[in-house]
This record gives sequence, C-alpha cells and structure tokens, in this order.
Amino acid sequence: MDNRPIGFFDSGLGGLTCIPYLMKRLPDEKIIYFGDTARTPYGSKATSTIKRFSMEIAEFLIKSDVKMIVIACNTVSATCLEELRIKFPKTPILGIIEPAAERIAQTCTEDNKIGIIGTKVTINSGAYRHSIGAYSDNAKIYEKACPVFVPLIEEGITDNEIMDLTIRYYMDDFIEDNDIDTVVL
Repeated sequence: MDNRPIGFFDSGLGGLTCIPYLMKRLPDEKIIYFGDTARTPYGSKATSTIKRFSMEIAEFLIKSDVKMIVIACNTVSATCLEELRIKFPKTPILGIIEPAAERIAQTCTEDNKIGIIGTKVTINSGAYRHSIGAYSDNAKIYEKACPVFVPLIEEGITDNEIMDLTIRYYMDDFIEDNDIDTVVL
C-alpha cells in the first residue's frame, strides 16, 4: 500500500469541502491541502498567470512526495489540467470538472436545462459545456460568470444579506429567462 499523502489544491479554501467526502470513503488516507489564499481569486487573472501559479503549487506538492494530485478548483481544472499532466507525467493528476460533468449528466432533471455558474475564466473556457456534452446529447447548457462569489466565499460571507443580494443579482433572471432546473457552481 502506498502510504504517501494525496495532494489537494485550490485557489483558496473552497476545495476543503471535498475533504470530508474523501475521508468518509478513504479514512486512512493522509492529505496535504494547499489553498492559495495569498493569490485568490484566480478566476479574473490571465490564463498564463493561473498556469504559472498551478505549476508552482504542483511542484510543491510533488516535492512533498504526494502519490497523486487532486485539483479542487474549477478554474485550474478548466485551464491547466492537461499541461500539469504533461509536466508531471509520473504523478496522477485529477481535475474536478470531468467527474462533476459525468454526475451532472446522470442526475439532472428530465428537461436537462443546466445552468453553470463560475469564474469568468471557467465559463469562458467552455470546459463544463464540453464535458457535459460528452455525456449527454440532449443537455441544454446555460453559462454565467459570477465573479463576486469567490471573494465573498473566501471571506466567509456565505449566510447573510450581502450573499443573498449577490445570489439574486446573478441568478434570478438567469434561472427564470432560461427555465433552468439544475444549477452547478
């Protein structure tokens, strides 16, 4: 058995939400989590900058002797996954978009009207549209960049009037105008 830890990274702290699910299924695994809170959010940065940051973090995790890397960040998964795999071919590197897309395609409602919200970079990449389309021919995908969500979430502003107003600002017309029945963040 390989006792080395699994490396997780995100542009901030949001990826920590993945850890309890992993620990429930694999309680003996050790985790190294790298949340790049000093440089968050990534979603408004140039792709070249995101790639540089991602390479630096992956290098750190590999030097920490992880057995694999999980990119717990939509923006990095959308822009850097293949380049990271090429740069570090001996280390398995997983993104979150592909498994999420498969699950979305399997579980969305009969109407298949899927709303994808995320950072500007994630939405502009079309990664979710492409990945969901690979699993579902009849999915109707609507996308919207919501750049204010990440800074609010990273600051812990998740359950108050500021977040409620932000959600309404981005989501009300988006959901109603497109008759969306499934929303993915």
